[in-house]
Amino acid sequence: MAIFVVAHGAWSAGWAWKKMHPLMSARGHRLITPTYTGLGARAHLARPDIDLGTHIADILGVLDCEDLDGVNLIGHSYGGMVATGVADRARARIAQLIYIDAFAPNDGDSVLDLLPPAARAQRQVGPDGFIPSGPMPTDTSPEDVAWCQPRRKPQPGKTFEQKLRLQNGPLTLPRHYIYCTRHAPDDRFRQFLDRARRESWGAYEIDSSHNPHITCPDVLTDLLTRIAA
Repeated sequence: MAIFVVAHGAWSAGWAWKKMHPLMSARGHRLITPTYTGLGARAHLARPDIDLGTHIADILGVLDCEDLDGVNLIGHSYGGMVATGVADRARARIAQLIYIDAFAPNDGDSVLDLLPPAARAQRQVGPDGFIPSGPMPTDTSPEDVAWCQPRRKPQPGKTFEQKLRLQNGPLTLPRHYIYCTRHAPDDRFRQFLDRARRESWGAYEIDSSHNPHITCPDVLTDLLTRIAA
C-alpha cells in the first residue's frame, strides 16, 4: 500500500478529489485529501490574512496528527507551492514529491512571481483581500462544471503573494512532474516540465487539461501507481 497526501489547488479543496478515492483504494492505496483553511468545507474560516504559510501548516498538521511516514506528497497547481514547503519542513516523512500541472518553486518564489504577465494580470487581489475563482477548463463536462463551480471559493490573496522560504536548504528527495498537455494559451506550467527534465526528475505528459483528477481520474490513478512503484 502506498500513502498519498494531496496539497490541492487554488479555489479548490479536498472535495475535488472525490473521483480518485475509490480508484486509489481499489489499487490498495491510501489517499488523503485535506482542505486548506478558508476553502471548501473550511470556507467559514476564510479571512484575508491567510497566507501560504497557513496552508503549509495545514498539511504539516495532517502529517503529524495522522503520524504519516513514507508519504507520496502530491501538489496540484497552486498546491505545488504548498507541497514544496511541506517537503522542506517534514523531510523525514516524505518519500517523494509529485507535482501535477503545478508550480514547482525555488526558494524565494511566489505564485505571482511564477505566473506569466497576462495570467498575473488576471489574478488581481480584490479590495476584500481575495482572488475570485476563474473558469474551469473548457473540456470539463457540463456535469463536472455543475458539481465543481458552486464549491470553488475565493482564494486569499496573500497565498499568491507570499514568497516560499525553504528552511532546510535545497530539496534532495525524489521528485516527479506530471504535465497536462491540454494547457491554457499562456502555458504557465511547461517551464516546470522543462526544469524537471533538466534536473533529472521523473517527467511525464498526459493528454488532459489542468484537472486530471476530475476529467480523467483513471489515467491519473494509473500514472500515480506507476510512480509509487
